[in-house]
Amino acid sequence: MKQTKNVAGILLAGGLSRRYGSPKAFAKVNGKHFYEMTYRVLNSFCDEVIIVTRAEFVESFPKNYHVILDREPYVGCGPLAGIYSGMEAVIAKKYAVLPCDMPLITEHVMKQLCHLHDRDITVVTTDGYLQPLVSIWSRHMKGQIKSALAKGRFKMTDVLDRFETVEIDGKMLTHSPHVFMNVNTVENDKEMRKWIKS
Repeated sequence: MKQTKNVAGILLAGGLSRRYGSPKAFAKVNGKHFYEMTYRVLNSFCDEVIIVTRAEFVESFPKNYHVILDREPYVGCGPLAGIYSGMEAVIAKKYAVLPCDMPLITEHVMKQLCHLHDRDITVVTTDGYLQPLVSIWSRHMKGQIKSALAKGRFKMTDVLDRFETVEIDGKMLTHSPHVFMNVNTVENDKEMRKWIKS
């Protein structure tokens, strides 16, 4: 029987990166891949970290990483499918979720978010907007996510709106709002690198 972890990390690295022009997980800044930077953050406080990716990317990750694909029949159905697949891969009391395209996120921010989690889902907001991929999920939400996916509800809000979701303003976690920057485009990439230099 698998041992239950306290916290497992789910790193989502299966996006198509259409707007960025190349797979974001393997973009580099200061000699580190984006996925390495977010992996390090999760690994700093999680008992285990799972990377959920696409079949064509699996061989690009180091062999010692726990890399999985979306569970059938939800392959390619978005981040909600990735979170469910990570929950299926490792049994934990709670799951810390991060996307691979947020290389400025810090250990301090995620540790605080995890500490504050005491409901179904805990999600960061920035300037009033939800950042659903910077979140903590309780174990019992696995069945609820599966139910949503089975009904063809693939949007994060399909689950967030139906359960007890606690929104945490990013300003409570850090005075540096740039840490929540998603690098979706080349323009975002340039802005991110300016922040690092400043």
